[in-house]
This record gives sequence, structure tokens and C-alpha cells, in this order.
Amino acid sequence: MQSKIDIENGKHADGREDARIQNYTKFWQKDTAKEVTEHNENRLDSYTDVVNGYYDGATDLYEWGWAQSFHFSRFYKGESFSASLARHEHYLAHKMSIKPGMRVLDVGCGVGGPALEIAQFADCNIVGLNNNDFQTGRARKFTKKKGLERQVTFVKGDFMKLSEQFGENSFDAVYAIEATVHAPTWEGVYGEIFKVLEPGGIFGVYEWCMTDAWDPSIPKHKALAHEIELGNGIPEMRPLRLARDALKNVGFDILHEEDLAERPDEVKWYYPLEGDLSKAQTTWDYFMVWRTTWMGMIVMHGVMWILELFGFLPKGTMDVVEALKVAQVSLIKGGQTKLFTPMYLVVSKKPSN
Repeated sequence: MQSKIDIENGKHADGREDARIQNYTKFWQKDTAKEVTEHNENRLDSYTDVVNGYYDGATDLYEWGWAQSFHFSRFYKGESFSASLARHEHYLAHKMSIKPGMRVLDVGCGVGGPALEIAQFADCNIVGLNNNDFQTGRARKFTKKKGLERQVTFVKGDFMKLSEQFGENSFDAVYAIEATVHAPTWEGVYGEIFKVLEPGGIFGVYEWCMTDAWDPSIPKHKALAHEIELGNGIPEMRPLRLARDALKNVGFDILHEEDLAERPDEVKWYYPLEGDLSKAQTTWDYFMVWRTTWMGMIVMHGVMWILELFGFLPKGTMDVVEALKVAQVSLIKGGQTKLFTPMYLVVSKKPSN
């Protein structure tokens, strides 16, 4: 059993998390035979556990490759990877008009990178929500290191039950960065966000979607969506228009929307996954991109195998590594074909009345 000290410091447990990680691949092997539209309560309960297993295994790998901000971003020519991540977060805060002193909820906060960045950028107070013990522990550790404990806090919770945890009309603003795609329904999670917002409050989201060019009746399109699901621990990939409809259905007024992946950027959002060293922007970025070359992947695969063998990584981590390979290929394909976007930005308002 994981101790309180381990949780607070973001350390892996010995037993339960190992089992959850190993269950992830088994779950998908069973699930491939099911229709993706099945979202009954039993499936949701089991899926929550196996997705936790995915992140128990993937968090260390994400941090190693993506620091503390687990999301994609646009790139200016010559812009470093870290600067691009920060600008992506600042852009969201700017579009939401987050002001100093506001109480803001970060839904699906990961290990807290965006919350810490936005709190400093906008001088607001942020509560980060995550249902994964390991990630919330890591988030608290990073927050303490930056001395932001009074401004940024983290809690464990279910984003499908926000109103039960926080009460209605509790926040001035809410944002989610590439997190609500994990919800069984967008109406469900957006509806909970609507409830916890003050009247007139703002919700901003970077949503993962299949674009309107995606057609599930085309076998290759449907296969691509399933590969993205498998590689990223997602119950169901859905088209962009359904995200827009869900926001309206729960009562939001849409103020601004755009697919940032449609911008004509010379350096594409998926370049860190491609293994093309010619596109690296800085010396550190060069090393980051090297890890996705065929040689880098062979080396890193061997390192991860040894670390798991000797107990430095939880058992089952290599299964997650294999899933991340699927994610890498499918996300590049989705970006190149414009069938997928990780950055559909929508800023919505809860009516004042």
C-alpha cells in the first residue's frame, strides 16, 4: 500500500500501481472487441482504474520528454520547446482574461506545470484537480520547489463530480489543457464545469478532437482514431463539432474558438515526435528530437527495460512504452492528414443570469 509520504512526494507504490500499469494493455486487448459507444457505469469505473495505470507508468516518461507541461504547442521558427509550452499556456490565460486574484480551477492538472506557469503569468490563485495520486504528489513537490504553495494547491478528485467536491459557483474561471478528452462524455464534464463556475465565469479548453475532415465510415479514419485512443489512454476520440455542441448543450455561450493546428506554422506542432533533427530549434531540443529517431528509440527502449528489470521503474512500464510508440505514430499521422488536432481552443462564458 502506498504511504502518505510517498503520495505527497510523488513516489510510486510497490504493488497497487504495478498491477494497474500491467492491467492497461490487458484492458485494451479485451476492449478492442467492444463498441466504443458503450459507456455504462461499470465500464467507466473500470476505465478510471486502467487510465490511472497508464499515467502511473507514463508520467515518468512524459516528464523526461516534456518536463512538467504534458501538452502540445505551436512553434515559432527558432523558438525553444520550453518557450513554446509557456507561450501556449499564456495564450490560453490571455484569451480567458484571467486577472490577478481570481480563483481558477485547473481540470486534469497533470504534475502542475501549466498551473504554476499561469499562476505566475496572471497572478491568480489556482486549484489543480487530478485523480492520480502519483501526479498530484509530483505537482506538490514542484510547487514547493518554486515557493508557490500559497498561490497554487492540488487536490485529488473526479472531474465528473466537480460540483460534489467544490460546490456550485465556486470559481471565477476554469481551464482544461488536453485533459477532458479522457471524460466518458463531453456533456458530462462540461456540465460539471458549468456548475462550479460563478455566473459570468469563463471556461477555456484546449481539446483533443478528430477534425471535421474525419469520417468514421472510412476504415483508415476509424483505425487512426482507435490508435490514438490506445496510445494515449482515451476512452473515445470524437469529432470537433461534438465538443462545440456539448458546450452549447450544457449552457455555455461560446466567445472564441479556433483550431490552432490549422495555423500555417513552418514548424508543426508534432515535430518533437518526428525524429527529424533538422527541425530542432535549440541544443536541448536537438537532444529531445534525437530520442524519437530510430537510434534514440532503440537506446531509450533498452534503458527503460533495464530500469524496470532492476525495479527503478514500476512493473509494466514497458507495456506503456509500447503504447506510447503507437501514440507517436498515430499522432504524427493525425497531424499530417489534418484528421486530428490536440489544440482546438474554445473560450466560453457561463451566462450571468
